[in-house]
Amino acid sequence: MISRIHRSSPVGLALLLFGLAATAASFQIAPDPDGGWGARIFPLVGSLAVVICGAVECFVRPTQERPAEHQATLRVIALLMISIAYVWLIGRFGYLLSTAAAAPLALWLFGIRKRTGLVAAAILCPAVYHLVFFEALGVFPPLGDWFDLLDVFAG
Repeated sequence: MISRIHRSSPVGLALLLFGLAATAASFQIAPDPDGGWGARIFPLVGSLAVVICGAVECFVRPTQERPAEHQATLRVIALLMISIAYVWLIGRFGYLLSTAAAAPLALWLFGIRKRTGLVAAAILCPAVYHLVFFEALGVFPPLGDWFDLLDVFAG
C-alpha cells in the first residue's frame, strides 16, 4: 500500500480529511420533522463525494500528465472568484440569472469551449437546479434585490 502513495497524496489526504469532517458535520443537520433525510441529504452526498475524490487522489496513480501546478492554481483562484461573484450576483439579480451566468464560466474554465455546450449550460443548469431544489425539495429560492427573473415568470 505504501508503494501506491504518490506525489499528490498530501492533496488527497487533505481532501479525505476535509470530506470526513464535512460528512460528520452533515449529520449535525436536523432531520425533517417526519424523520426523513431532508436538508442533510445534499451536504451528505457532497461530502461523501469529497471523501471519494480524496481517496482516489491518494491511491490512484494518474494515467496522464497533470497540468502544471501554476495553471491548476490559477484555475482554482479563478473558480473562487467566479463563486464570490456568483454569490454577489444572486443577491442582486436572483438565482436564475446568476446561475445562467456562472455555469458557463465555470465550464469554460475547465475546458468546455463549444458555444452550444455553454449556451446549454446557461439554460439547463438554472432550469434543472430550480426544479430540483425549489420545486421538488421546496427550498425557497434566493431573490434578487435589483431584479429577479422569477418575478417576470410569476408576474
